[in-house]
Amino acid sequence: MNTKKHMFKNLIVIALIAVGMTACGDKKKDTTSEAEEVSTASNEAMSYMVDTKASVINWEGSKPTGTHTGTIQISKGTFSLKDNKIESGDFVIDMNSIVVTDLEGDGKTNLEAHLKGTAEDKETDFFNVNKYPTSTFAVTGMEMKDGKNWLKGNLTMKDVTKNVAFPVEVSVEGDTVKINSETFEIDRTEWNVNYGSKSIFDNLGDKFIDDEMVLTVSLVAKKA
Repeated sequence: MNTKKHMFKNLIVIALIAVGMTACGDKKKDTTSEAEEVSTASNEAMSYMVDTKASVINWEGSKPTGTHTGTIQISKGTFSLKDNKIESGDFVIDMNSIVVTDLEGDGKTNLEAHLKGTAEDKETDFFNVNKYPTSTFAVTGMEMKDGKNWLKGNLTMKDVTKNVAFPVEVSVEGDTVKINSETFEIDRTEWNVNYGSKSIFDNLGDKFIDDEMVLTVSLVAKKA
């Protein structure tokens, strides 16, 4: 009887692990999907222009030996807002503005050049800014899910477009709007940023770089 109880408990543990793994997979699928139709604003919506100096995208990349952090700037952006809901919007990301914040000196300079693709013979490893100087994000909608407002939009990098969804908080103070996202992940290989990916290349051992890029978006905008 005790043996049967022990086996039964083991089966429950295995089942819970399987459910947890499935849930993680579903979460990833919910974050990125195929491109969708871009949304349009209603006549009642107010237009806002992004304050590029006060706005930033923070990023983090990981590998077995540690992580690197940095920022990237939005070069321009506009969106329409009604009742604290983003109805439409277009944003341009300056890929030449990639900055590494956890290193100094040559290490910082070399990694930034590698990420941008401005280092010799490393043009195509990551973002290849000479060929693809900008990325774009076009809003496809905003919906309430799990008690949070999820902003959805088509993210285009390196001529590949995927729809990305992430939770945001929108606050309005007079003529100023602040949009702050929760931290979220995207799989860089879906945009053909494949360098060091063990899901793309075999026999990398522990010299791989995680596919997931961790992002946090902070925007400040003024009424247009």
